Amino acid sequence: MNFQSAILAFLFLMSAAGTYLPQVDPAPWNEILHQYVDPQHHVDYAKLKEKDLQKLRDYVASFGQGGSGPVSEAAQKALLINAYNAMTIEWICENYPTNSIWDTPRPFQARRFRLAGEAVSLDEIESRLRGMKDPRVHAALVCASLSCPPLRREAYVAERLDEQLDDNVREWLANPALNRFEPDRNEVIVSPIFKWYRQDFDAYPGGMRGFLLKFGPPAAVQKLKGREFVIRYGTYNWGLNDQAGRGKGYSIFQLGADWIKNWFRDWFADLGRKYNVNPAIFGGIYVGAIPFFTLCVGWIVSNLRRKKPIVLPALAASFFFVSAYLYLLIVGRDIPLWVYAVIAGMIGLGLYSTVRKIRAKAIPRGKL
Repeated sequence: MNFQSAILAFLFLMSAAGTYLPQVDPAPWNEILHQYVDPQHHVDYAKLKEKDLQKLRDYVASFGQGGSGPVSEAAQKALLINAYNAMTIEWICENYPTNSIWDTPRPFQARRFRLAGEAVSLDEIESRLRGMKDPRVHAALVCASLSCPPLRREAYVAERLDEQLDDNVREWLANPALNRFEPDRNEVIVSPIFKWYRQDFDAYPGGMRGFLLKFGPPAAVQKLKGREFVIRYGTYNWGLNDQAGRGKGYSIFQLGADWIKNWFRDWFADLGRKYNVNPAIFGGIYVGAIPFFTLCVGWIVSNLRRKKPIVLPALAASFFFVSAYLYLLIVGRDIPLWVYAVIAGMIGLGLYSTVRKIRAKAIPRGKL
C-alpha cells in the first residue's frame, strides 16, 4: 500500500468507526460460491459472468446500505471478509477475460465500491480488518490470484467465524504449493503474505513462529517444536485463479508491465485531480512532448559542438518542456511557480536574441 492509500485507509477507518455496518444476507454469496468455486478454490468466471453476474452485483450492492445498529466484532469481521472477496470477484467479472487482477485499472486503490453508504476501496476494507488485530484474516482474503489463500466455498458467518478462520488457515498452510514445511531441513517456506504483513503475524502470541506452529501441518509441527527453524519466503503468482486456466502463464514480466500500466493510470488520474483538468489531455501532451524535447536537447548539443547559436533549439526545448503546463494556463488551476519562471526565461531569451540581431544589423560591417 502506498502513502496515499494509507492516508485514505486511515480516513476511512476514522469515519467507519462511528458507522453501523449493514446486515447482509449471506445466502446469495453461499449460492455463488457453491456453484462457481471448485474444490481447488478456482472460480468459473466465464460462467458466473454469463449466468449470475447480476446476482453478484446485487449482493455487492447490499453492502452499501446503511446499518441500523451496532453489531459484534465477529459479525463485522465476517461481513468485511465476505465484502472483500465478493467485490474482488465482481471486479474480475466486470473485466473478464483477463489474466490477472493487475491487468485491470487500479484494482486495490480505487474507491469504486460502497460500504455502509461510504465509497471504499479493497485496500481500505483490508486495513479495517487488519485493525481488528486478527492475523487469521490474511488466510481468508482472496485477491483473485493463484497464490492467494483458498477461497472458501461458503460465506463467513459470525456464529462459526473462529472455526471457519482456523480451518482456512490450516488448509492454507497445508497446501505445499502455497506454504512448505520441511522439518528435516529445519526450514519453512511461506507465502510472501507473511512478509508483506509481518507486523500482523509478529503480534500473534509467539510471533510468526507461534502462528506457524499452531496452524501448520501437525506432523511437520511436531518435528519443529522446540527447534530453531528458518523462515523463508516464496514467490507470489498473480495469475488469475480461473478455472479456465487464464492465469497459469502469467509471468513476472507481465506483472511488471501491468504494474507500470497501472502506475501510469494512477499518474494520469492524479494529474486530473491535482490541476483540475482532463488528465488524458494533459498526460497526452506531457508524454507526447518527451521525444521532441529529447530531439531539441540533441540539437543543442550538436550546435554547441559546431559552435553555432543555441538560442533557437533552447527555446524549442523549453517550449516542449512546459508544453503540457501551457495547457494549464488556459484551462487549469494551481499552476506551479516554476512554469512561470521557465516561460519568463523563454521570453527573456527570445527578447535578448532579437535585440542582438537588431543591433548587429544596425552597426556598420566595418565596425563589427
